[in-house]
Amino acid sequence: MKRADLTMISVIGMGYVGIPVAALLADQEGVDVTGIQRRSQRSGWKIDTLNAGRSPFEGNEPGLDDLIRRVVQRGSLRVTDDFSVIEDMNIVLIDVQTPTDGADHTPRYLALKEVSRQVGTYMSKGTLVVIESTVAPGTTQFVVQPILERKSGLKAGRDFYLAYSYERVMPGRLLDYIINLPRIVGGVNKKSRDKAVEMYKKIVKAKILPTDIVTAEASKTIENAYRDVNIAFANEMAMVCESLGINVYEVRELINSRAERHMHMPGIGVGGHCLPKDTWLLNYGVKKYGRFPIDPEFVQVARKINNFMPIRATEMIKDALSSRKISLRDAKVALLGVAYLEDSDDVRNTPAYDLVRELETFGAEVVAHDPYVHTFPEAELSNDLDHVVKRADCIVICTKHKPYFKLNLNRVKSLMRTPIIVDGRNVLDRAKAEKAGFLYKGIGKG
Repeated sequence: MKRADLTMISVIGMGYVGIPVAALLADQEGVDVTGIQRRSQRSGWKIDTLNAGRSPFEGNEPGLDDLIRRVVQRGSLRVTDDFSVIEDMNIVLIDVQTPTDGADHTPRYLALKEVSRQVGTYMSKGTLVVIESTVAPGTTQFVVQPILERKSGLKAGRDFYLAYSYERVMPGRLLDYIINLPRIVGGVNKKSRDKAVEMYKKIVKAKILPTDIVTAEASKTIENAYRDVNIAFANEMAMVCESLGINVYEVRELINSRAERHMHMPGIGVGGHCLPKDTWLLNYGVKKYGRFPIDPEFVQVARKINNFMPIRATEMIKDALSSRKISLRDAKVALLGVAYLEDSDDVRNTPAYDLVRELETFGAEVVAHDPYVHTFPEAELSNDLDHVVKRADCIVICTKHKPYFKLNLNRVKSLMRTPIIVDGRNVLDRAKAEKAGFLYKGIGKG
């Protein structure tokens, strides 16, 4: 039952966005939060973990563990799989995954649609619904809104309020980015937008920027496409520098000596929940709901380049092994890091997936180490570094975890069968690796 003295909020989807948002809101005076998470074999354990006052994330998330413990002990946050609690809510936030699928990268809105049906079934008049999931421009109005209206019998903007406000988080900085980055908020009408702005004022210290709902949706996908394009440029220039026999990181440093220049970092590939798919969400939205036909080519080329980087790394591994008269078919390759981002346990769309598949295509034995990740079905995974590198013919640094900067190269070499390093993240110094007796190759290092 709704309490007049509390703002009752439900956050649907206990992931990298939903958990920190729910905890931050639950820490505010006069706010009571219920998280909703589907109880499945894969993710149901999150419910029990969070209700015990613990974070389910293994990576370093400053402040989050203490915050979750505090709000759970206070009784202002709990998690359930029961959608009927929405009957008591003033505000519902939707934070579910929106992947793309197939050769045409069509959005898979199964979770979003199912959650929208549940919200529409249980919500009451006057409820504010905010979509925080990344979606193709036009999705909130043309996919979510009709479902909510049909299931509830209410009209958006009049009987209930509907807004869109995208997350800008990244693992390792979840609370910091929610609190301190500007927040974009769009609504189906002014009242919807204003109500969402008032809610975000409770937890956001930076500017809150109001706009219309399609502009907000497009801003999210274009923001990530912009980053993807810049990384793709850095990756292509890394290969250019390899061909020229020079070091892309020195080139980058020289370019960025001019204050208004900012060349990004190249690497072994691009992962995460957003970048690999948001370009395709943008493409889908403009083709589906745009007023005239356009096929954005530039961003598609960037996707192609970034997707190629694990293949480029495989080529480097093959060349290095060949110089020691070893074929991939006979080699044991040890991956250091399978998370897509340093010092996190997040493996969503990690380039390590593609690298493993590519290496196994040539018959290689692939094993992996990661200090934070405990499940990686693509390859044998261990948190024991010595076990992973023992009798390996090549180690490949896939993730820039802090422990890898402090590798004892002499010990690693003594355990390996063939001392080869392929550095996909500019973690190791070439001179030190070669002094230790390694054949060293690095992305962007000719």
